[in-house]
Amino acid sequence: MEDPKERLTTCISTAELERRWKAAREVMRKNKVNFLLMRQDEEFLGGYVKWFSDFSARHSYPFTVIFPADDEMTLISCSGPPPADPFPPQWSVRGVKRRLGAPYFSSAHYTGTYDAELAVGVLREKKRATIGLVGKSYIPVTFYDYLRKHLVGYKFMDMTDQIDQIKAIKSPEEVELIKKTAALQDAAMEHVKKVLKPGRREFEVHADALHSTMMLGSERQLILVSSGPPGTPVPFQFRHFQNRVIKEGDQVSILLEVNGPGGFYTEIGRIFSIGKPSQELQDAFGVAVEAQKITLKLLKPGVRPKDIWDANNEFLQSKGYGPERRLYAHGQGYDLVERPLIRYDEPMKIKAGMNLVVHPGAAHGTVWAAVCDNYIVTEGGVGPCLHQTPKEVIVV
Repeated sequence: MEDPKERLTTCISTAELERRWKAAREVMRKNKVNFLLMRQDEEFLGGYVKWFSDFSARHSYPFTVIFPADDEMTLISCSGPPPADPFPPQWSVRGVKRRLGAPYFSSAHYTGTYDAELAVGVLREKKRATIGLVGKSYIPVTFYDYLRKHLVGYKFMDMTDQIDQIKAIKSPEEVELIKKTAALQDAAMEHVKKVLKPGRREFEVHADALHSTMMLGSERQLILVSSGPPGTPVPFQFRHFQNRVIKEGDQVSILLEVNGPGGFYTEIGRIFSIGKPSQELQDAFGVAVEAQKITLKLLKPGVRPKDIWDANNEFLQSKGYGPERRLYAHGQGYDLVERPLIRYDEPMKIKAGMNLVVHPGAAHGTVWAAVCDNYIVTEGGVGPCLHQTPKEVIVV
């Protein structure tokens, strides 16, 4: 008989899940919280439900996890109502007491509280409980309003920061999976180098990179491709803006923001040149690489992100380039963008065990260049670059 577990891609170990659950319950006890509740609807920024359950929400189909302080979890998914067997199948879950389902869709407003109704049924089992919301910004007003209306006498508190502080520090098992994602992206960049040539449209290069990353084990992909002639800024672009035909002499900017086996993210960005690059582009790319080095020197435990942000912008402006306005460095894990954010408003300090992507850019009116790689923070600073692709303008 076929083993159903052969259907699964890379899973996190049960021991790792148990480590996370234990750490979460410790902060729950300290804060006198009876339940954690989280609801997310996409894998790119859906790391809370994945971190607790090893399952991701996807394609705007919301997934809810209720995590008790003294019992196993309840999972709520967009599935058929009883007697249908809700997602995920029983054989695939760990640490789960109940799986509940209902056919709810954000595009069908009258179904907007179906999952909240199921959640209330579970939470009511403990009278006047304290419910800790994790990722409150993901929870829609319809869901939250239903909880508040039907759980009178219950206390709600935001536990997002407490879980973020745990989730941002990667275990050895997580680090090994993160390294596999970086290696996957290196291999995909090498493939892109082989297929990039004049006469192709940007989306065709996107499609080749997408196929390469999926064949190498990626489960979710965001790929940005852009091209343009010398003397024009060529920042990364989303799919809607990828119809231009690549020409001889062009700059081609490519960013692979894909996860790898197990669902962990890193990202790599490089600048390609169809033929010899202009001196202006090479100079800008060199400044981007120097800016990355400045950030890496500052990524040490205890450092404030604001201080790193300020140092990066001071350097860029000293070289005649504009200051960063984007998020140019940040944590990653199950989320494409995870705390800490390296910018002026982030209160979380740098800690050993964080996985950070650093992608500074050097830009002004006629040029744009950026470099993007991941690093693990250690007690003494950052470790070696997780990506092996050379930090240079790649000529094809």
